[in-house]
Amino acid sequence: MDGRSIENAIRTPAVHAFRAAEPDDSAEVAMAERLRAEHSRAELVDLAQRFANGATAIDAKMRRIAWRALAARFGNGVRIECGVGFSHPEIFEIGDGAFIGAQSYVQGWHEGRFVIGDHVWIGPQSYFDARDIMIGDYVGWGPGAKILTSTHTGRPRDIPIIKSDLTIRPVRIEAWADVGTGAMVMPGVTVGRGSIVGAGAVVTKDVPPFAVVAGVPARFVRWREDEPDKDATHPAESSESRDSGLAPAMSVENRALNGR
Repeated sequence: MDGRSIENAIRTPAVHAFRAAEPDDSAEVAMAERLRAEHSRAELVDLAQRFANGATAIDAKMRRIAWRALAARFGNGVRIECGVGFSHPEIFEIGDGAFIGAQSYVQGWHEGRFVIGDHVWIGPQSYFDARDIMIGDYVGWGPGAKILTSTHTGRPRDIPIIKSDLTIRPVRIEAWADVGTGAMVMPGVTVGRGSIVGAGAVVTKDVPPFAVVAGVPARFVRWREDEPDKDATHPAESSESRDSGLAPAMSVENRALNGR
C-alpha cells in the first residue's frame, strides 16, 4: 500500500464484538421450550424453514425461537440472517451474541458436534462441514469462508471415490482468530488463538497462535506486530520452514495455553 492509500484510509471502531448480549425475552425462551416439548424435530425444522428467508423482525424472532428449540445450546442475543440453511441442528451449540450471515450453510452430522463461541461473527455465504468443529469466542469469519472436516479415502481404486469411506478429522478455530473472505480450512487443522488467515487461503497445516498466514497452500507470513514478547516465545523462522510452508513451531508456553 502506498503512502497516499494509507493517508486516505479510514479507521473506525469495531461494532459487533462490543454489542452486549442482553438476555432474550423470557416469553421467547418459554415459547421455544414449549415447542421443543410439544413438537417433533421434523416439525421444528419445518417451522425454521418457513421463516428462513424473511427480512422482518418477526421472521428473525421466529428463526431464533425455532433454532433455540432445535439446538443443543442456544445463547442470548444470537442473530441468524436470511437464508441460513442447516442439517442436524440438534448438535449445534451456539454462544451468546453470535451472528450467522445470510445464505450460510451448516451441514451437520448426527454423530457430530458444532460449537460457536460467544460473540463470533460469521459472514454471508459461509459453509461448515460440521462433523467436528469448535469455533472459539470472538472469532471473525469472513464471507464465503469454509471448513471441511471430512474426505473420502479414495480406496479401493476400483470403485467411485464417493463410494469410499470417509475420514473425519476435527477442526478447531481458537478464540480471537480472524479468517479472511473465501478462505478454506481443511480437515484436522487448528487455527491458533489470535491468528490471521488471509483471504482466499487454503489452510492445510496448523496455524500457531498470533501468526499471520496467507496463500495456497497457506504459508507463514509474519507474527502479529503487537504480540507481547514475540521474540521470547517464538523461535525465529528457519529457511527450512520457509521452504516447506510450515510455520515455526509453537512454544511450550503457547501449547499449554491452547491445550495442545
